[in-house]
Amino acid sequence: MAHKERHTASKKKGSAVKILLAVVLLLVLAAGAAALFARSEIYGSGKPGTEVTVSIRQGSGVAAIAQELKDAGVIRSAYLFRWYVGHKGAAAKLQYGDFALTTGSAYDDIISALSTYAKAETVRITIPEGTTAIAIARKMEEAGLCSAEDFLKEANEGDFSAYTFWQYVPEDKDAPDRFLKCEGYLFPETYEFLKDDTVHNYVATFYAQFDAQITDAMYAKLKEQGMTLNELVTLASFVQEEAGNSQDSNVAQVFRNRLAEGSPYPKLQSNTSSYVQSDEDNNYLWNWVAPYYGGWEDIPENIRNAYDTYTCTGPSRTRALPRSRLLWHLSVMRKSGIAISLLRTFPATTITPRPMLNIRPTAGKRLKSIRV
Repeated sequence: MAHKERHTASKKKGSAVKILLAVVLLLVLAAGAAALFARSEIYGSGKPGTEVTVSIRQGSGVAAIAQELKDAGVIRSAYLFRWYVGHKGAAAKLQYGDFALTTGSAYDDIISALSTYAKAETVRITIPEGTTAIAIARKMEEAGLCSAEDFLKEANEGDFSAYTFWQYVPEDKDAPDRFLKCEGYLFPETYEFLKDDTVHNYVATFYAQFDAQITDAMYAKLKEQGMTLNELVTLASFVQEEAGNSQDSNVAQVFRNRLAEGSPYPKLQSNTSSYVQSDEDNNYLWNWVAPYYGGWEDIPENIRNAYDTYTCTGPSRTRALPRSRLLWHLSVMRKSGIAISLLRTFPATTITPRPMLNIRPTAGKRLKSIRV
């Protein structure tokens, strides 16, 4: 009986050893296969490949370039290419444009090709400070890149969730009184656009530039204050349009007094966005919203009321943030190390019922000096 038990235990032990050896063998084979794959990827397949054209848009990072290469079949692993570019310290060398590449090429050959400026046909466009979304769309159409209608449609309805700031932009269902979703996020700057690129890439170039201005530390600071990026940009834009100079703090104080809890004047009453039908004022409601709908009387009532600071209470009737709390945050922001920064970082001139406002190209420069 004892002999039988010892035989059974020995048999079980032998089976366990075999399983362990099999697992180890599989791991070794997998590691070997991975090593062979990596070697083949990095040094090239050695087989004749197919020539393909890859378009790298301006402002693309290594991750975006790697994905473009993979989608075109030039490489098989975007992750491995990103690692190799970082290992070689070649990220800064990569250019944008149209490149003729061969599938299965060695990574060094691909990097070398991408490091040579491609003379793709481009169009240079300068977007001045305070340019509205509609005006930007018209500039794109005048440059022959796309129609203004297609540009605005993509800017408002496209998927740009790859950018951090986009998660803070309210969805249409949450902003029924908003005029244009994209307003305020099309960063004013001088750009070179590739001809025959997609409308999505044109819009993404603007959004990528905006997204690059806001650091994680800044988002953390806003969260700490209990304030959204949208809320800060809205009020700051009123201050900038009304002053935009050394009087910023005085104008901000006036708005704070108007919006304070219990104020006898609980409305901003700023001609920057109001019922005043005059071409002399930089009035967003009169100069941009009205023409879009075909005339003042054709503006939907909810839109007109939400954008008229003489009608709505607070910066916007659609705001959820209590007035007293909003002003408290504005005061704290101005004294907290990012003081003038977060007011002047987004100096806008376009006012919307939600904080979707145009910002100045100088914003990027100011953001870099912000202390948080």
